[in-house]
Amino acid sequence: MAETPEGAPIWADATFPDIEAAKSFYGDVLGWSYGESSPEFGNYTQAYADGKAVAAVSPPMPGQDAPAAWCLYLATSDASATAGKVRDSGGQVLMEPMQVGNFGTMVLAADPGGTVFGIWQPDTHKGFEAQAVPGAFCWAEVFTRAPEKSDAFFPRLFPYKVKKMEDEAIDFAVYNLGEDTVLGRMKMTDDFPPEVPSYVNVYFTVADCDAAVAKATERGAVLRFGPMSSPFGRFAALSDPQGAAFSVIDVTTTEGEMPSLRDAG
Repeated sequence: MAETPEGAPIWADATFPDIEAAKSFYGDVLGWSYGESSPEFGNYTQAYADGKAVAAVSPPMPGQDAPAAWCLYLATSDASATAGKVRDSGGQVLMEPMQVGNFGTMVLAADPGGTVFGIWQPDTHKGFEAQAVPGAFCWAEVFTRAPEKSDAFFPRLFPYKVKKMEDEAIDFAVYNLGEDTVLGRMKMTDDFPPEVPSYVNVYFTVADCDAAVAKATERGAVLRFGPMSSPFGRFAALSDPQGAAFSVIDVTTTEGEMPSLRDAG
């Protein structure tokens, strides 16, 4: 498997108070099957799409009272050095570099606007075994009320070039590694209740967006936005039955012209 470039999304996982309910929900909506849970790693359980590892779910750590949420991990070749850059750039290290068996080393961090994300230095666990196929991760966006802070912070950690969308109605940027766009950044508008913190919204690929939304809402999810067709695909934003935000996208159903982007700064 090709090595994931520095700063590219490499993995996604989520903690759920009711892990069995989460497995059932995502199994139905995204077609996931699951590996054996690992008691020595807090019952961490990998999810598979067509036999390929695409994400993981786990219960909260003992004593942890965190809400259900997805976490996106960005690739690094040196977790300790990247954690240092987080501190030096005005972010917070929420969990110091921790070796996870022989799988790799993880860090949990937050940008200056409070957006929580993960950092993963792979060893035997190389990250996503598939992307942009049904059931697999496809895309992610930093949703923040402090876009200028995110746009300054993340390029200090990774070799991102920031490009902004040329649209007065929307404050949206993308982070590129070379010619590859790897992450989006969206300014949260007043449509978001003030109690909703900044977060990373992960997109999972589906064969049919409308069918996935129908299945998800039937299973107790709340539709937040969409379905809507775009130049990137037909997508919708949801909260799962335990409150974790995620989106689904059918990348084969596109509509409209690609937006114009300009270099930020």
